[in-house]
Amino acid sequence: MSEHKHGEMDITAQEKAFDGFVTWSVRVAVVSIGILVFLALFNS
Repeated sequence: MSEHKHGEMDITAQEKAFDGFVTWSVRVAVVSIGILVFLALFNS
């Protein structure tokens, strides 16, 4: 078995997936806040 050397693994796929997750999470949060504000303003 070979020795593990820190920092040699190609992590571009993981970085791309994480960036997509963060982008999706931010969009969902913004839409959710927008819906809550809309409901607070126009709920009678």
